[in-house]
Amino acid sequence: MPNYGYGWPVLSGLVGGIFGVLAALVIAVLLVWSLIWKGMALWKAARMGHKGWFIALLLINTLGILDIFYIYVFAERYHPRRRIPEGETTSV
Repeated sequence: MPNYGYGWPVLSGLVGGIFGVLAALVIAVLLVWSLIWKGMALWKAARMGHKGWFIALLLINTLGILDIFYIYVFAERYHPRRRIPEGETTSV
């Protein structure tokens, strides 16, 4: 049985396996997180006609950070949400 520089060769294989699975799980969660935010930001940029933002969001990958900033900060500058005053109702 090979010794990988550890005093406990059985434990070294077990720890490497656990960390490998954990790393794969973390990468999968980050990938899903990033795809959700990127999809929402790209959709909003396309609907608002922001070609520069669309290209930047498509090419720059920041694990959703830039996408979140675009959705909640930069896009709101161009298209703020309409607030309905108290007592006023909307007709459908």
